[in-house]
Amino acid sequence: MVGRSMARQRRRKGLPINGWLCIDKPQGMTSTSAVGFVKRVTNAQKVGHGGTLDPLATGVLPIALGEATKTVSFVMDGEKNYRFTMKLGASTNTDDSEGEIVETQESRPATLAIETALSGFIGHIQQVPPSFAAVKVAGERAYDIARRGEAVELEPRSVFVRELTLVERPDDHHVVLDLTCGKGTYVRAIARDLGRQLGCLGHVTALRRTKVGAFDVGDAVTPAVLERLIEDEAFPQALRPLKDALSGLPSLSLTEPQAERLRAGRTIRVAPQLVTGPGVLGHGEDEKKTIRAMARGDVVALARLSGEELSPVRVFNMRTSQPYHQTMT
Repeated sequence: MVGRSMARQRRRKGLPINGWLCIDKPQGMTSTSAVGFVKRVTNAQKVGHGGTLDPLATGVLPIALGEATKTVSFVMDGEKNYRFTMKLGASTNTDDSEGEIVETQESRPATLAIETALSGFIGHIQQVPPSFAAVKVAGERAYDIARRGEAVELEPRSVFVRELTLVERPDDHHVVLDLTCGKGTYVRAIARDLGRQLGCLGHVTALRRTKVGAFDVGDAVTPAVLERLIEDEAFPQALRPLKDALSGLPSLSLTEPQAERLRAGRTIRVAPQLVTGPGVLGHGEDEKKTIRAMARGDVVALARLSGEELSPVRVFNMRTSQPYHQTMT
């Protein structure tokens, strides 16, 4: 019994904090180190991020705590907005300014030519990821292969771009672009391919992610601000509820007896016409009827609706969490 008790204590090390943080990641910090930072300053039991952001990039990095880590895939599948600066006239081995220049070109396209070329990158397009990418090749990360100086062969894949617009052209050598895209789209590859199409080459010199799903840079806090909020015992001001990550899903409000049965893993009978909210989220072919099962304003579970039957897919144990200031005492 003592052994089991000690094992439970080890598993529960840290505070039972449930929710999301919208971090404004500074340049130079990796997504992994951002997670480590949040875990250290909050002492949360469990922390994960909702979509990798390159060290060069700044901006929105959603970080999940506790039960919110169960919703990471929904955030990663959400649309993302970027503003990036592209330097014309040179390509690099990483497709950004952190790499080595491998080719240069003297010609510079007219602004009208750039605007015209952007239309070819809208919709479902085929894109080859950069050689220095986290995608796996025969079980190994592409960037590890590239760092050894070996050739990386990556297959093109379909990605979705909703918008790609020219914001400004501050000089002949740079353009600033806004991009709205789906999961798996590489901004560096957009710059690389656009530069090739224009005949001038190009790479990313600055990149800022301004939105990921429901998380907007206007609501993001920097690591320094997060530390100050914690010092001032105001951390809950930055913590967002788990349901924010699931705002793209339709929802159904349950009675407490229904919620209890769903939490226990049982299928319940509901009235489908009472489901409200946005259309069904396209989160995989087998989850087209996934909904948010709600009770008293909290998400009880992600559940699959089939006719009048609602079956739990992922249950959230939110009742174990306490207000943050209480866990610190």
